[in-house]
Amino acid sequence: MDKIRKIFILLYGLAIGMQVQAQDKIVNPDISYAGTPRTLTIGGINVSGVEGYEDYVLTGISGLSVGEQVEVPGDDITNAVKRYWKHGLFSKVAVAADSIVGDKLYLHIYLSVRPRISNINYIGLKKSEREDMEQKLGMVKGTQLTPNMIDRAKILAKKYFDDKGFKNADIEINQREDVTEKNHVILDVVVDKKEKTKVHKITIEGNEKLSDRKIKGGLFSKGAFAKTHEAGKLSSFLKAKKFTPERWKEDKQKLIDKYYEHGYRDAQILEDSVSNYDGKHVDIYLKVDEGKQYFLRNVTWVGNTVYSTDYLSALLGMKKGDVYNQKLLHKRLNEDEDAVGNLYYNNGYVFSNINPAEVNIDGDSIDLEMRVTEGPQAYLSHIRINGNTRLYENVVRRELRTKPGDLFSKEAVNRSLRELASMGHFDPEKMNPDIKPNYEDGTVDINYDLTQKSNDQIEFSLGWGQTGVIGRVGLKLNNFSMRNLFNKNKEHRGIMPIGDGEVLSIGAQTNGTYYQSYNISYSTNWFGGKRPIQFSVGAYYSKSTDVSSNYYNSAYMNNYYSYMYGYGNSYYNNYENYYDPDKYIQMLGLSLGWGKRLRWPDDYFTLSVQVAYQRYMMKNWNYMLMTNGNANNLNFTISLNRTSTDNQLFPRRGSEFEASVNLTPPWSMFDGKDYKNLANDSKSPTYAAEQQEKYRWVEYHKWKFKAKTYTALTNGQKCFVLMTRVELGLLGAYNKYKKSPFETYYVGGDGMSGYSSYYGEETIGLRGYENGSVSYNRSTGYYAYAYDRFSLELRYPFLLGNTTIYGLTFVEAGNAWYETKNFNPFSMKRSAGVGVRIFLPMVGLMGIDWAYGFDKVWNGSQYKKGGSQFHFILGQEF
Repeated sequence: MDKIRKIFILLYGLAIGMQVQAQDKIVNPDISYAGTPRTLTIGGINVSGVEGYEDYVLTGISGLSVGEQVEVPGDDITNAVKRYWKHGLFSKVAVAADSIVGDKLYLHIYLSVRPRISNINYIGLKKSEREDMEQKLGMVKGTQLTPNMIDRAKILAKKYFDDKGFKNADIEINQREDVTEKNHVILDVVVDKKEKTKVHKITIEGNEKLSDRKIKGGLFSKGAFAKTHEAGKLSSFLKAKKFTPERWKEDKQKLIDKYYEHGYRDAQILEDSVSNYDGKHVDIYLKVDEGKQYFLRNVTWVGNTVYSTDYLSALLGMKKGDVYNQKLLHKRLNEDEDAVGNLYYNNGYVFSNINPAEVNIDGDSIDLEMRVTEGPQAYLSHIRINGNTRLYENVVRRELRTKPGDLFSKEAVNRSLRELASMGHFDPEKMNPDIKPNYEDGTVDINYDLTQKSNDQIEFSLGWGQTGVIGRVGLKLNNFSMRNLFNKNKEHRGIMPIGDGEVLSIGAQTNGTYYQSYNISYSTNWFGGKRPIQFSVGAYYSKSTDVSSNYYNSAYMNNYYSYMYGYGNSYYNNYENYYDPDKYIQMLGLSLGWGKRLRWPDDYFTLSVQVAYQRYMMKNWNYMLMTNGNANNLNFTISLNRTSTDNQLFPRRGSEFEASVNLTPPWSMFDGKDYKNLANDSKSPTYAAEQQEKYRWVEYHKWKFKAKTYTALTNGQKCFVLMTRVELGLLGAYNKYKKSPFETYYVGGDGMSGYSSYYGEETIGLRGYENGSVSYNRSTGYYAYAYDRFSLELRYPFLLGNTTIYGLTFVEAGNAWYETKNFNPFSMKRSAGVGVRIFLPMVGLMGIDWAYGFDKVWNGSQYKKGGSQFHFILGQEF
């Protein structure tokens, strides 16, 4: 009985326990937020709706954990939901209680992940605009799409097109399901730019001292507004007329600056508004309060000990009674090269400061107190060069005018940048010196951050000459190293002998039968590597063969007219049948040069000398005064150069000057020959022999002057630049009966010294006229013993950097004379035109000009205007 009673009691207890448990477990409980909160312990957390993530990652986002006590209802669950929304990955978040068992809560979190972007289509945009939009909108394939991302993209796209002048652009971002990938969408960014918004009318009120014309600008005058102009007005011709909020903001400040410039220091804009005129235009309203005009009364200096008050006042250049021009004041203190601030900066006072303070305003008069903080002089500590990968460190460092231990000078920094740019190995548009004053020890560190560019050039070109196709190949190494060629440098940089910044040029040109030419040259600006001494050596050889007389006698006329009037092209094709090896000219030349950088009058000057020898070998060559025999030309050149330009490819400021004289020994003074009575008649039987005697040793003295200046007409890297040029040349004779047949001037055309039937001449370009036509004369041929050339060129860059492209328009004038006594700089052959220049790495300079010549020149049969001419430029600046 006792055993049966124990079993019964056990079964009864289990039944009672199961009944209690059944009563304590609540499935899918209804939790009322109006009820009294209960404190429960989390017994488990289940997550569903998301694939590809571990459960512990998803539950971790909630901030909840098993065993944690929470209030139900309460902030703990609410905060967990907020964390999921804040994470931004989910489009649906819900937290429910699966059950409550006793005091334990079992949670279920329901999630839906936002779709990912599988592709983005830009509709209605150009390729460049698509690329800009991809960078600006920040939407990338594979990222999850959120409403905030779409809203942000619309705002950025709207701002982008507003800044471009498309104020009325419509932007829609549509998403559609990608049927090829689960939970992915395709975005269509649809843009209707409409037309650019322009300014219809600008209404200004309150302006009495500055007229509308001074604010808006005229046809040939600038106003206060730089980028906001009325469309459809003659005064706005060639000016920006599109409207953008950013441009308008800038021009409002420019208007205030213009008032400050005229002494109206209290000027302010009371109100302004922009309203739509129609779908393409806006009207602008502006109301200003000009205030009164102020003048300087007293300018005093406080704190200056290094420089006297009188000296600083003279340098400032603003005196009592002048208009209170705040723009000029800022320029004279900080911006101009001879500004007061630069006076201190160029003498090591890096920590100096000049603060102009208005200490008294009496009516329309202002007293200025120039408060000077000089500080100590700073010396250079560390000079670092970054970005140089091709030149040896010392090759770059020797060009710097800033060396450790030197007194800091802003002028020296700018000069160093110019020298680095002139090397041609670094992009001059990306040279940014990082000047770091060290206030602790009173020194300055400078980091020259450079961008390497390749400036070696390989040339392979084909052209058409008088006797057919002409081919040219060339190689120019601008970073050559002679030491590395012979493996004498322990720092040899690989297979190519590079690193020392020397120049090696090799070239060949030929059309096979009639013409061939070869040249080689080497030069360095630091001969020996320790001092800026120039050294150069070069050699060339060429041979040209004429066509035989059979061509002219038998076929010339028919072929000429056939070519001229379109009956065929045998004018050129038949040359190959008339090669005459008994009519030729050969030229051999050698040169050796030396130069030195001077320190006086300043260190922009270079003095250079060159000795050269040319030998001319001719046989039946009818294009010169001398037709048979050999002529020798031993000459010596001395030249003085000054170059201060800021950029090799696109100079904005600076100048180039060169004065030179080229002399031969005066052979006629001591050879005892009677040149006056040597035969000059080509029909004389002794003509050839006496011409050989006459020109066995050529003699002359040749004078030349060249000058170029560059002036930036606007600010910024991309600015209009005015280039002016003056050239004069004179070829004189020691003996008037022995004028040189060589080294004369061949004037007119593109100035390219390429393949020609005329040799021993210096080619001088003059656009708008055919090659050589300006120097051609019916009685003297192409010989000119004097010339001049004057140019004005307005340039604007389209692209700057490794590849440089700029356009130009020009007016030009010049002339040539056979007799130097007839030289007349007021007798001009004039022209005008437009052109473009392109500099490509590994290729060099190329360009094309169109010019119209206004004056008449002899073309072989009559005097005729130069007229419309195209000129091609290759490898050299015109």
